[in-house]
Amino acid sequence: MEKENNTQPKTISVVILNWNTQNLLQKFLPVVIKNSNFPNVEIIVADNGSTDNSVEWIQHNFPQVKIIKFPVNYGFSEGYNRALASITSDFSVLLNSDVAPCNEWLEPLLEIMTDNSKVAAVVPKIKDYNSPTMFEYAGAAGGFIDRFGYTFCRGRIFDVLEKDEGQYDKEKQIFWGSGAALMVNTELFNSTGGLDKDFFAHMEEIDWCWRMKNMGYEIIFTPKSEVFHLGGGTLPYNNANKSFLNYRNNLFLLIKNRHGLKGWIIIWIRMILDNISLIKFLFSGNFLVVKSIILAHFAFLKKMPIFIKKRKILRYSLLKKEHAEIYKGSIVFDFFIRKKKRFKEIKF
Repeated sequence: MEKENNTQPKTISVVILNWNTQNLLQKFLPVVIKNSNFPNVEIIVADNGSTDNSVEWIQHNFPQVKIIKFPVNYGFSEGYNRALASITSDFSVLLNSDVAPCNEWLEPLLEIMTDNSKVAAVVPKIKDYNSPTMFEYAGAAGGFIDRFGYTFCRGRIFDVLEKDEGQYDKEKQIFWGSGAALMVNTELFNSTGGLDKDFFAHMEEIDWCWRMKNMGYEIIFTPKSEVFHLGGGTLPYNNANKSFLNYRNNLFLLIKNRHGLKGWIIIWIRMILDNISLIKFLFSGNFLVVKSIILAHFAFLKKMPIFIKKRKILRYSLLKKEHAEIYKGSIVFDFFIRKKKRFKEIKF
């Protein structure tokens, strides 16, 4: 733990990436502005080439909000990379356009970031906007991953969400923080290449968090800050393209961050597990997901040479030991076979 000695007031940029979500901005942006009334904070909307009236609406109703306008949709990854490259604030918050933060949500995040220079990112408690007592799918009380690359959260395993009863009200080091609401060290984010644009959207923040942990940094969850996430604002959770991105990007995640022969074995096991789930979806008549898995595997194999090069660049930072936040078992086996549906039932 390294304490910061710099007493200069820290600056924060809350950055909302927008692509044709004027309806969400009308609902959530006023809440963000109201509850981010904190010294040295600026609100930025980075517009990914929207064709609706988003930008004009913001300029007319909230002229104090800074707008970064892109000519095309660069996706989540490159959109944030381009936005943060132009930001000089000490810390930046990646905030989805469908998130309503609580009052004084920034103070706990800022305190953690300023108190420990080894913290790369900090995430608040993420709860369901429509069911405020429940954790929300995207991040809940902090993200984890199993040995085969399946992601889960404290408060959410696969599609089973827990009620927030204070069971995770403890500041904790986690494996990944959700890009729905994530405060990062701006300089560190930019100097480490930011989010991988080849992911386009989904799991790119997990990839960045994994790289940061391989470099010796920490990702922290704090229960002192809460936000409420609508979820599925840009792509609904049952969207075929979302399924494609999740399956493809999960393999991208493994090939970039797993080391040695063991890493390759895990990738092939994961592809076998994907095909088992494909058979399940086939028999249940969910042909769109079946197609998404097939296309995802072909897309992964097509880009494998590019990711092998990335892997070689990162090889010196790929730790030869497992992080404590990587679950050594199989969350799939625990969930579907052992019927363990809650995080507290999983033994790390």
